[in-house]
Amino acid sequence: DPLKTFSEKSVGLAGMKVDWKFFEKFEHVVKNDPVVKQKYEQGDVKGAEEYIKTEIFEKPEDYFNLEKLRKAVKADRRITLREVIEKIFGGINKFKSKDELLEEEFEKFVTIYKPDNKYALLIKNYLKAYITDPEIRDIVETKEYSRFATNPKVTMKDFRDLNGWREVVPEYVKDYVSINAFM
Repeated sequence: DPLKTFSEKSVGLAGMKVDWKFFEKFEHVVKNDPVVKQKYEQGDVKGAEEYIKTEIFEKPEDYFNLEKLRKAVKADRRITLREVIEKIFGGINKFKSKDELLEEEFEKFVTIYKPDNKYALLIKNYLKAYITDPEIRDIVETKEYSRFATNPKVTMKDFRDLNGWREVVPEYVKDYVSINAFM
């Protein structure tokens, strides 16, 4: 019997009930675990993470894991277990989006290097592209700059106009940014 029609329906920002119920269930388990609660209250978030990984994740019945939690909260990036714990215990109100984190990285860059205003937008776009796009990183690492001629994120003109900032941005990213968080 061939499929006659197919329609896709967006579930909105809240996501599907089963997803947020999954996160709520995990939140309930973690909040009611005396070991996790004690470790968090003592400031031992790393210890709480390790305990969750060994004692709560992948146990029969719910099979909680970080990947399922990421899907449940509809994050546009790889949230960390630390962020999940902070959210559960009220350390943060919400998970930051990829763009919010990129804006923060740009603000940190400006604080450290204090570029002139005429370079700010160019640097911001280059920084965001360098962090989020492996092709941009490859072009810069291999010094195959001619590939910028066909790249929509960073054009050859933009790259030229960066002047001395072309080398500073990749060094900043290598020294201060965990690219994995933006995937």
